[in-house]
Amino acid sequence: MVTSTSPAETAAPTTRSLPDDDGTGGVLSGPWRALTLGIVSVVLLLAFEATAVNTAMPTAAQQLDGIGLYAFAFSAYFTTTLLAMVVSGQWCDRSGPLAPLFSGIAVFAAGLVTAGTAVNMWMFVAGRAVQGLGGGLVIVALYVVVGRAFPERLRPAVFAAFSAAWVLPSILGPVISGAVTQHLGWRWVFLAVPVLVLLPLAVMGPALRRSEKSQPPSRAGAYDWRRTRDAAMVALGAALLQYAGQRLDRWAPLPAVAGLALLGPAVLRLLPRGTLRAVRGLPTVILLRGIAAGAFFASELFIPLMMQTQRGLSVTMAGLTLAPGGLSWAFGSWLQGRPGAERHRGALIRIGFVGTAVAVGGAALVLFPAVPVWVTAAFWAVGGAGMGLAIASISVLMMKLSKPEETGGNSAALQLSDALGNVLLTGLAGVLFAALGGGAVGAPAHGADGGSALPAGAFAAVFLTMPVVALVGAALSGRATAKAGA
Repeated sequence: MVTSTSPAETAAPTTRSLPDDDGTGGVLSGPWRALTLGIVSVVLLLAFEATAVNTAMPTAAQQLDGIGLYAFAFSAYFTTTLLAMVVSGQWCDRSGPLAPLFSGIAVFAAGLVTAGTAVNMWMFVAGRAVQGLGGGLVIVALYVVVGRAFPERLRPAVFAAFSAAWVLPSILGPVISGAVTQHLGWRWVFLAVPVLVLLPLAVMGPALRRSEKSQPPSRAGAYDWRRTRDAAMVALGAALLQYAGQRLDRWAPLPAVAGLALLGPAVLRLLPRGTLRAVRGLPTVILLRGIAAGAFFASELFIPLMMQTQRGLSVTMAGLTLAPGGLSWAFGSWLQGRPGAERHRGALIRIGFVGTAVAVGGAALVLFPAVPVWVTAAFWAVGGAGMGLAIASISVLMMKLSKPEETGGNSAALQLSDALGNVLLTGLAGVLFAALGGGAVGAPAHGADGGSALPAGAFAAVFLTMPVVALVGAALSGRATAKAGA
């Protein structure tokens, strides 16, 4: 995934609108049609790649004898995305979104090719890390494109289109990815996307260049190397913690201590003061974003692997288990935006976290052979709705608690917390999985008789830990709103 949330839930940058806007026409009218179709197509392809990877990853890890590094193929992506988002934001401010957007797409494509041609799991993980660099550059640049190229009245419609672009891949992604994996091989799930992205680039390229020529020169200050340094420290620290968890031997404390020494101070500088202490109001809102994203996605990435190895499902059917979650997420996001929801914002966040906890714990019931496999899909629909309620409400509350001049910085902190939650909790899930025997098998994950070659306890450790994390979020949700009269 490029980002654990749909782009509609992230604040658009406050920038200038096009000078020739006459107040009429929509996003598909003449001046903006090509640009809208191009950037939405890029989001659509990134969303498809994100959903397709969940389906193809178990097969890739098995064939590369790398089940023990399964979680790190995901966390490597999130780790480098965190760094790239900071770089992209400053790059866009200084020279516009054109260079970081096209550079990001090129880097993302290089990562896809590296992963698709990997000869071992470490090379595959490296390819995913390169993908993360490209994805982080692209997603920030796309937000800036919307802020610079579209008038304010059209931005909500563009972000709504971004959000809608994630619905179709959540349904068709597992089907297409499963069919490609079964009939052509998992490598083509990665190798086909670089070719497909050429068309939207050709469509939006000329329009994007025209819009950039119409903008006044940037007045951005000097590049803030301190933020880039801190983001690099977070990425490296998280990687060292994950490596320590992977070793689990007498030398593991050394990289763990080094990772904490890098991670702790940098996170304190990048996030609003009081975030890690869950200070009432905005700091807790920022913290809750990371808890929600990490608990949900650290669990989601293990569901296809669990369905294949424990219940013998095909690649396609295992991936389809996640489809109801994508649909219900959209429903939850829509529900929290209904009239009257604003006065219940804190309760909606709490309900969302509880729903996520129930869904993650319930999904693991398929570890009992008597439980039908559709139970996991049903529970994941509950989790998707809960995430739609919680994530969108957290974003709305962040905007409400931010002063106008602080909205951009707080939006960046929200994204940072999201990425960091994914990195740390996905890494924790990988450590638990490997420690309980999930990484001990490099052979096919299930035999001809459907018997599992992976211990059920490795999955249970993940699906029992993440509900506890979600319940911690539910307990903290009461601190998301400011005190009366504040």
